[in-house]
Amino acid sequence: MNTKSHMKHVLDVASGRARADVCITGAKILDVYNKEFFEADLLIADGTIAAFGEAGKGEADRIVDAGGRYLLPGFIDCHVHIESSHATPEEFSNLVVPCGTTTAICDPHELCNVTGLDGLSYMLDATEGTALQAFFMVPSCVPATSFEHSGAKIGAKDVAEPLTHPRVLGLGEMMNYPGVIAADDEVLEKILAARAAGKVVDGHSPEIIDRPLDAYASVGILTEHECESVKEMHERIRRGMHILLREGSASHNVLTLLGGVTPANIRRCCFCTDDRQPKSILEEGHINNNVRLAVGAGLDPIEAICMATINSSDCYNLKDRGAIAPGLRADFVLADDLVDFAMHQVYVGGTLVAEDGEMIKSSMVRRDERVASRINIRDFSAKRLALTLASDHVRIITLVEGSVATDAGSAHVTVTDGVWVYNKDQDIVKIAVVERHKGTGNVGVALLGGLGMKAGAMATTVGHDSHNLIVCGTNDGDMALAVEHLRSIGGGMVIIKDGTILTSFAQPIAGLMSYEEGAAIARALEELHHLAHSELGVHPSIDPFMTLGFMALPVIPSYKLTDMGLFDVRIFDFVPMEIST
Repeated sequence: MNTKSHMKHVLDVASGRARADVCITGAKILDVYNKEFFEADLLIADGTIAAFGEAGKGEADRIVDAGGRYLLPGFIDCHVHIESSHATPEEFSNLVVPCGTTTAICDPHELCNVTGLDGLSYMLDATEGTALQAFFMVPSCVPATSFEHSGAKIGAKDVAEPLTHPRVLGLGEMMNYPGVIAADDEVLEKILAARAAGKVVDGHSPEIIDRPLDAYASVGILTEHECESVKEMHERIRRGMHILLREGSASHNVLTLLGGVTPANIRRCCFCTDDRQPKSILEEGHINNNVRLAVGAGLDPIEAICMATINSSDCYNLKDRGAIAPGLRADFVLADDLVDFAMHQVYVGGTLVAEDGEMIKSSMVRRDERVASRINIRDFSAKRLALTLASDHVRIITLVEGSVATDAGSAHVTVTDGVWVYNKDQDIVKIAVVERHKGTGNVGVALLGGLGMKAGAMATTVGHDSHNLIVCGTNDGDMALAVEHLRSIGGGMVIIKDGTILTSFAQPIAGLMSYEEGAAIARALEELHHLAHSELGVHPSIDPFMTLGFMALPVIPSYKLTDMGLFDVRIFDFVPMEIST
């Protein structure tokens, strides 16, 4: 209620002096404060909930019969990277709003690692008129570490101005937990800038415990979405942090962590998706999928809904949403049931924006040169992919099923004339990270185990978080062709076998995103995944490109690869390929 005229209209409707704009009748309304359902007419004025009228007696310019459905607050995604959908912000809104997600806290650090703060400005502009109420965090770690090259650098002096934007809620996930613990000046200045602006600082601290965790929490870092166990979850709640139970396309943590949700701590628990692709959204949903999984596993539906609504709004100080009550935004859904959480209708600001899984009016996508594709690769050839080894006993990046974390593996591999050679009897392939932003000519090469690949190569310019070009394969020829093809199309994804391009998907927005509709993106990714499994032999349980993209993320244990070499996240330093005996 930013104006007196608006406040007067809401007051007139609330006190019965004027008709409501909209009245929802015949619904079971969820009261998240008393945690119960009640029946009343919901009266809306100027996009604001004005009052609860006597059931069936409400007067309004437009009356909507809910038909006995459940009226719930709009769902909130507490942490998401829009870029990971490979869609524009406008199309992301078109994808998730029909699922009941009306608000999202977005961290554009993927885009900003390529384009700098231009990426944040683009995201803010693109979501100005979307049905999705998009809020943003200023990326805290661009680049994610000093052990890789990204397209941009965001320093402490750069974060202060964007933190003043009303739709910027704080500082994005602080992945540099060693810097926090070591009291690095640059890191602390960023945190202080957020605190000075009265904004939130998101966390990212996988596996740290005890005194290091105390140190990390002591600077006021509020959230965590990287818990892999109930123990990690409880230790962070004990330190005052909010836990975001994540269900993405690659990371599935809701069911793992649900056993740690108790009546005592549930107010500190929320939901997020982090990284979710169009196929997952179209087939399973968005935050309603988190809620569905939790309820299916035995959590009380009201408690699950509170995690997706009031808990989330409280966490991020979004005082105008998260509940159904007078004075709050009229962001709500009409759900058919409390099992599948299929949304009959979705309202944002009192306006019907989606019905039965479809947008009433889709947001239109706009092109923006600030985030045009950037591919600057220098001095590359197939020779740069050769992996020279002094020993056959080497470190292996080993995949962990259902996780973006990896194990620190080892193996004795085939070495001919001092160079690694693919062995069909070992589930080990070559992986390389090619720097694509600054023309450094850097190429990091290592070995990847557990992928199942038996032929060819696949490559992507979506390589979290610095988004260099990542390629893996069984032979240098196919790998080099994959690199050259992505350079020629301005970034994206490609599959090569026996010197032939089987399929590719161009992503002209910073090499990360497409201007296509969500369904078209889903089809393109499905074709890529199908061929990766059927032609290259990637294990059916593995999401090939999502998994590949995370192999260059040097902030999640254990071994990862950057353009500068093999990195051990546990010690935050590079390690040699060979294992000394």
